[in-house]
Amino acid sequence: MSYVTHADLGGQLGHGAVVPEPEGELFHAAWEPRALALTLAMGATGAWNLDMGRAARETLPDYASLSYYEIWIAGLQKLLQQRGMLDDAEIAAAHSLRPPVAVTRVLSAADVESVLGRGAPTARPTTAPPCWQVGDKVRARSGAMNHHTRLPAYVRGKCGFIERAHGMHVFADAHAQGLGEQPQWLYTVVFDAIDLWPDAALGLTVSVDAWEPYLEAA
Repeated sequence: MSYVTHADLGGQLGHGAVVPEPEGELFHAAWEPRALALTLAMGATGAWNLDMGRAARETLPDYASLSYYEIWIAGLQKLLQQRGMLDDAEIAAAHSLRPPVAVTRVLSAADVESVLGRGAPTARPTTAPPCWQVGDKVRARSGAMNHHTRLPAYVRGKCGFIERAHGMHVFADAHAQGLGEQPQWLYTVVFDAIDLWPDAALGLTVSVDAWEPYLEAA
């Protein structure tokens, strides 16, 4: 059974033109800052991790029809329902109908700036040598996956070369499934654009950051 990541849109046609917006234009409606705040506050509780949150949003079946912050709210609702923190009756009533589920952490207003400033670094200590060296030719694994993945569909089965090794980082695919961080080597892999899309201009390249389990010998 394949797992559809609806946000995997790279290289697809039919999604309309990209319309640049003014620099610094962050929100388009009064409710959008609240959507951002709710998502960040709940993420800080530790009820799920960053990769679980991304997987919840990117696998929404109506992803393509939602605006950016509609995706955030729908993803948050999905995560809350999966953990028994929200139910259909409460959604219909538009307010809570039972005592809240306890959380391990609460993000206070005074701590928001420092918490966001720290971010969520993914680099981890090196515990194994890399399989690939700079300059090695590799192939991105092909075929459907039965879980959410960060490997773009347009490079699957395609060959490229290792441009850079970034050390070991939290493996998002495992982390999103609740299987722990399982750190893996992360590489920048460069592909010739014409190998990905036959009508691409000669000389163009596409760089993709890919964890070691995504790659095999070419």
